[in-house]
Amino acid sequence: MGDEESGRNSGESSRRTFLSIGAAVGGALLACSDSGDTPAGDSVKRTGKPPDEYGERSPFEKSVRKGSVSRYPEAGSTRTPLQDSHGIITPSSLHFERHHAGVPLIDPAEHRLLIHGLVERPLILTMDELKTFPSVSRIHFIECSGNSRGEWKPKKGATAQISHGMASCSEWTGVPLSVLLDEAGVKPEAAWLIAEGADACKMHRSLPLEKCRDDVIVAYGQNGEAIRPEQGYPLRLVAPGHEGNINVKWVRRLMLADQPAMGREETSKYTDVLADGKARQFSLTMESKSVITRPSGGQKLPGPGFVEITGLAWSGRGLIERVEVSTDNGATWTDATLQEPRHRIAFTRFRLPWTWDGTPTVILSRATDETGYVQPAVEALVEARGPNSDYHNNGIKSWKIAADGSVTHA
Repeated sequence: MGDEESGRNSGESSRRTFLSIGAAVGGALLACSDSGDTPAGDSVKRTGKPPDEYGERSPFEKSVRKGSVSRYPEAGSTRTPLQDSHGIITPSSLHFERHHAGVPLIDPAEHRLLIHGLVERPLILTMDELKTFPSVSRIHFIECSGNSRGEWKPKKGATAQISHGMASCSEWTGVPLSVLLDEAGVKPEAAWLIAEGADACKMHRSLPLEKCRDDVIVAYGQNGEAIRPEQGYPLRLVAPGHEGNINVKWVRRLMLADQPAMGREETSKYTDVLADGKARQFSLTMESKSVITRPSGGQKLPGPGFVEITGLAWSGRGLIERVEVSTDNGATWTDATLQEPRHRIAFTRFRLPWTWDGTPTVILSRATDETGYVQPAVEALVEARGPNSDYHNNGIKSWKIAADGSVTHA
């Protein structure tokens, strides 16, 4: 057989092979599209919806913020569903809320930031002007100091959302406050900064100047877009590691002073009443804390076998260095794996593989930060502060697993 004839036969054979493969694939696709029991169901039989101007989650996802009923809903709160979270970032739409006079509607074109008081050059800045300053983006948690306040009492939080849901973690973008202070020229006698919001109650808090020069951000961005209205649109303070109330939303005024304002939120509220009747004041830093989110209250294990215990840890003091998990009500502890990269003053995801044998038990977690501070038991906090304290509860949280796999507060 000549080379020409051989090549012709080879080409025809290749074409026949290609056509037969094509027919087989086409038949398989037709069979798949005609079948009513395909994995994707009806979605393979028709085209989907066109692109949206703003993305939405699947209608099958039902995780939402939940709040407590109040006589004054404008002064209410909602909690993040931590038990449904993945990774460390809280979606902006699920970040917890706490308001004292509702959410104001603010036109960013009309909003101004005033910096005055003990400064050489008082400033009034528009949003456009603020965005001409050097910016940073950092991942930090914000936690209300009232988070877990119900854990002081016999009736504990039934789910991670109820017990720990007033804590969330986002990427925040804005101007370092230190840059603006340098622009204004702080006078030597200044020691405090008083921040005021543009909500109806003009919510205000006092921050030590040392903190303001360290890592505070005047933020206009959250998780890659503008801050949501309930998170302070168009401008808020982010004071990493300090109690949530310090992170003033809708911020419009920063006044430098030689002493704190001694306002309502730092005298009668957000202080810790001790056993002798005195109050611990300006206890601003949120200390090491953790919570197991799976398995946790309201969930149910399908039966004995492998379980990945996972949860979140955080500290206002800095980096989380260690999380220990106990599966026998604190008798023994095992180091969990910490998800990398870890960020200072941010949520850290921890994981521990475990095989449950079906025996009822109690699981716990405790976190240690880079300063060596170890998350305490609630009993230790009560011993130190007395029974009257209400805020700043970072005690260890326990979950009970019953023989049927159901999980409740222990």
